[in-house]
Amino acid sequence: MYQLNLDIQDFLTNVWQKKPMVYRQAFKNFADPIAADELAGLACEEEVSSRIVVTQNKGKDWQVVNGPFEDYDQYGEENWQLLVQAVNHWYPDSQPLVEAFRFLPDWRFDDLMVSFATPGGGVGPHIDQYDVFIIQGEGRRRWTVGDIGSHQQRGGNLTSPLIDNFTPIIDDILEPGDMLYIPPGFPHQGFTLTLALSYSIGFRAPSQQELMSQLADYLIDENVGHRRFTSTTDAAGKGVVAQEQQLGMMALIKQLAEDPQYYQTMLGKLLSQNRFELDICESEPVNAEALADAIEDGAILRRIGGLKVLSLENDSQSRLFINGESYSFDAADTALAHQLSDDTELSGDALQVLADSSLQPVLLKLLQQGLFYLAEAE
Repeated sequence: MYQLNLDIQDFLTNVWQKKPMVYRQAFKNFADPIAADELAGLACEEEVSSRIVVTQNKGKDWQVVNGPFEDYDQYGEENWQLLVQAVNHWYPDSQPLVEAFRFLPDWRFDDLMVSFATPGGGVGPHIDQYDVFIIQGEGRRRWTVGDIGSHQQRGGNLTSPLIDNFTPIIDDILEPGDMLYIPPGFPHQGFTLTLALSYSIGFRAPSQQELMSQLADYLIDENVGHRRFTSTTDAAGKGVVAQEQQLGMMALIKQLAEDPQYYQTMLGKLLSQNRFELDICESEPVNAEALADAIEDGAILRRIGGLKVLSLENDSQSRLFINGESYSFDAADTALAHQLSDDTELSGDALQVLADSSLQPVLLKLLQQGLFYLAEAE
């Protein structure tokens, strides 16, 4: 269990998405949830997203090598860093660290990235468009963070994530258990002083591109949104599109975006999806009788790592959104559905009540899909 030593209300009011901040001993007596060799083993798997960043030219350039990796000997003992995304999907022992940050809603949560770095290792000065909490595990790393503003991409390369050097407003060394919070848009850079493990808890919100793309996909998939623009206004000229008509066409999009029957399904599917592959649990099919027997034997219902189970406030339908799909239930069981979305595991009477409700078909389907699984009582 990881207990976050943080005044959550003060953080949400004064810090969240406003300014970077260092928190000393955010986790007292911090213990690494994963060892360096275990992290290296994960990066050998094809399904796991990983990369190595090699520091070159005395810290002025960086080379990125994408995994999977077969060995690490070629990189030597300094000036490189291994980063593994979505470790919480593949390594269950890391989930308790993620749980410490569930004071923020699940729809925002992106993944737990873990990095192992040798002395001199880092990824260079860069800007992320998401919120991140960086927890220092084993070792020591120096972090610099600049102010939000206009920053030039390194070498004028508009596709590069790297930027030119910046003037720090934070320049600190993190020890085990310390935490650095960085909102979107603030430039930052880590420099490794000793062999080190770091944990990045990322929170991401959808962009305008993602929202428009998802809305368009929904309209096409559902074969809706056929209303065309009409106008009785005369054209401003033979080759001119009148301002009034421009606004009228865009109003059609605004109308769709403000209609719950269109945007709710789109948002539910978009926000419940994961950017990184899930570790689907392969198991034997479970029917209602087998589920009842398992519950009687004390089984625990658990979701796989990284799975998002979401509901929409004031939804026009009674449903949950899970991994980009919707699952319906009776309105009378809304409280039970919220329990399924809030709790990462259920057992005993709570699971029995759920299995006896209109959510039973949902449970059986989720088990069949390998998104949930039944574990023996410990």
